Formats: sequence, structure tokens, C-alpha cells
Amino acid sequence: MTVKSGDGVALRENVGWVALVGGGPGAADLITVRGLNLLRRADVVVVDRLAPRELLDGLRSEVEIVDAGKGPHGHNLSQSEINELLVDRALRGLRVVRLKGGDPFLFGRGGEEALACAAAGVPCEVVPGVTSAVGVPALAGIPVTHRGVTQDLAVVSGHVDPSHPGSTSNWDALASGPGTVVVLMGVGALDKISHELVKRGRPAATPVAVIQAGATARQRVVTGTLADIAAAAEAAGVRSPAVIVIGDVVALRDEIGTYRVPD
Repeated sequence: MTVKSGDGVALRENVGWVALVGGGPGAADLITVRGLNLLRRADVVVVDRLAPRELLDGLRSEVEIVDAGKGPHGHNLSQSEINELLVDRALRGLRVVRLKGGDPFLFGRGGEEALACAAAGVPCEVVPGVTSAVGVPALAGIPVTHRGVTQDLAVVSGHVDPSHPGSTSNWDALASGPGTVVVLMGVGALDKISHELVKRGRPAATPVAVIQAGATARQRVVTGTLADIAAAAEAAGVRSPAVIVIGDVVALRDEIGTYRVPD
């Protein structure tokens, strides 16, 4: 038997639920209150590589923890396997939390998982998280928008570099506009991204920051310009995960700083 949710999705009776929870940009204490409450109620937690692992420490001993481990160079489970797992556990009557880094609907494939749940009649809640595209720059002293500097923000994936035929981002528009560009999953293509933006019209002197391991105790920031940031990041040994911020707002970092109120 099925029932209808408020938005018309057909749901099964006597099943559990799935919650797609954004764990935030890195630190465990940046998860939302709603996300933490659902995590504490979970029977099953399916966790991503970049989700805050410290959040798992306080779970009940009987909770099933599944490491999805998705990353840029491989994964433990395919996306279809993850979808099947979420649906299977919920259909058994279990409460399932899919714990992700950042926000589940920003390059997190949360939409695919929500659609899989909807197709199976499984109740699915989306719990937004602080995206690393905004949260990590903020913790590095960089506002992605700032009055008098820019009102525009573009967030793009750097997983496919801009010179590749498979890139679907409008790099011409990103190069011609004055706004902030935040690139996720792009540290491996930083040299190509910088080169393409300059080639397509962005000034070579545009400030750039690369923030590695943002919102963690290991956070570090390398700054430069489009002309030299790739060399600077390579010299510093920057590795994934890292957030790239391109635009004049980067220059505000020295004035704003990164003060943290003591715990």
C-alpha cells in the first residue's frame, strides 16, 4: 500500500526513511542542529570520504556504518550501489542517514539519491549543509561577495578541466565577468584552469587563493594570482581536498583575518 506525501510523491507504508545530511565544510561542529539530531536517531549511516568522521564517534554501538568512500580517483561503492543500499535499508524499516561533506545538493549527487528514494516510494528528507564553496573561503577570511567589490558568485566543478571537450562549464562567461569564481575538485587542474581563464580574458593579475583541508586543523592557504598560483600551489605541495577562490575578494583576507573564539 502507498500513501501520498504533501508534494504528491507516492510513499510506501511501514518503511523507514532516508535523510540526506550535509555534514558541512570540514569541522564536525559545523553540521546543522537538524542534521545532528537525525544522525543520532539513525540505524544506518552511509558516509562519504569528505564527511566529518568525528561525527561517527558518538553513535550508538549497534548503528551500521557503511563507508561509501567516494573520491576523485576511485570509490568503495558505485553510485548505483549507494542508491540501492539506501533504498534497501529503508525498506527494511530502518532509519538511514546519508552523511555527506558540504551540502548534499552541491556536487554531492544528492539529487540522484533523492530520485532513487522517490522511485522506490521511500521517504527522503534533505538536510542542507554549509557548503565548502562558501564556508571554506569564509574560514580563510574571504567573503565570496562583498559590497563594492562583487555581487556575483559562480561555483563550478574543476573535475573536468576547461580545455577538455567534456567540460560543460561556460568558461568564457567566467573569464569575462568580474565576479568571484569558486572551483571545487579543481586542484589537479589548477594550471589549466588559470591558463584558460587568462586566455579567455580574465586579467592575469586577478587574485587567487587555494585553501587546502578547509575547516579543519590542517587548513592552510596559498595565495597568488592567475599568473602564478599554479606554481605557488605546486611549490607548497597543495593536495586535494582544496577549494580555489578566484576574484578580487581574495585581497580582503589580509584585513579580515581568521580569528576564532576560544572553545
